[in-house]
Amino acid sequence: MDFSLILVLGTILAGVVWLIDTLFFARPRRARAAAAGAGEGGGAAAGDSPGAQQGTQRAELPREPLLVEYARSFFPVLALVLVLRSFIFEPFRIPSGSMMPTLLVGDFILVNKYAYGVRLPVVHTKIVDVGEPQRGDIAVFRYPRQPELDYIKRIVGLPGDQIAYYNKTLFINGEPAAMESQGYYEPDGDAPDSDLLEVREQLGEVEHRILISPGKPGFDGEYVVPEGHYFAVGDNRDNSNDSRFWGFVPEENLVGKAVMIWFNWNFDDGDIDLGRVGAIE
Repeated sequence: MDFSLILVLGTILAGVVWLIDTLFFARPRRARAAAAGAGEGGGAAAGDSPGAQQGTQRAELPREPLLVEYARSFFPVLALVLVLRSFIFEPFRIPSGSMMPTLLVGDFILVNKYAYGVRLPVVHTKIVDVGEPQRGDIAVFRYPRQPELDYIKRIVGLPGDQIAYYNKTLFINGEPAAMESQGYYEPDGDAPDSDLLEVREQLGEVEHRILISPGKPGFDGEYVVPEGHYFAVGDNRDNSNDSRFWGFVPEENLVGKAVMIWFNWNFDDGDIDLGRVGAIE
């Protein structure tokens, strides 16, 4: 289901119904109601009570058709949601652990839609060039092999970069990313997970945490990022379906930059963790 398409069509339909009624039907409807009120007793006489005058006024206000009433009520709401969701912020929910430990299953995040340019909804055409992804950004994009799916990964390679991944280490233009082991990963304060090592990684000015599985193969390889494309990987390095497997992210597939967690609710166990609310590192 393409929610953006449904929202656009709903907004257009409500606006068109309201506009057509305003231009062609509202005035004749009011005129007929006024004529009917006059035929039933005319206007209020000078000596009529205020209650009688109010009754005449109410008789002259015709009731809108139900469809028009709904359109007039819903159009401003739909238009506001469309503008906010398409051009400013869009909410997403994290469904998998590929971005652990930065993002966990059940995190609800806000994505800045204008960080990488203002785009039209549905067709995704850029109309205003605002900015470009920076190394270390957590970006949401449309999966190149299946554009109806949204993926979220960390941008590690910019256009023209030479990216390599060997022995669990990321190399950018021949230089290894600085890494500092933090010991075994301790999820939510529980006992350490002996299958996952937590490491602090430095990408330019961005320092963040990643997870490494010592017992899994490292998916080694070298890549040159084409112009107009980006190389994106998950922070859970050995449990992420990312650019190492399916290639580069085209610029036109970018959706926005993840900026904050606004809620956390793990549907699987029903737990709510408000302690995770805040900015994303």
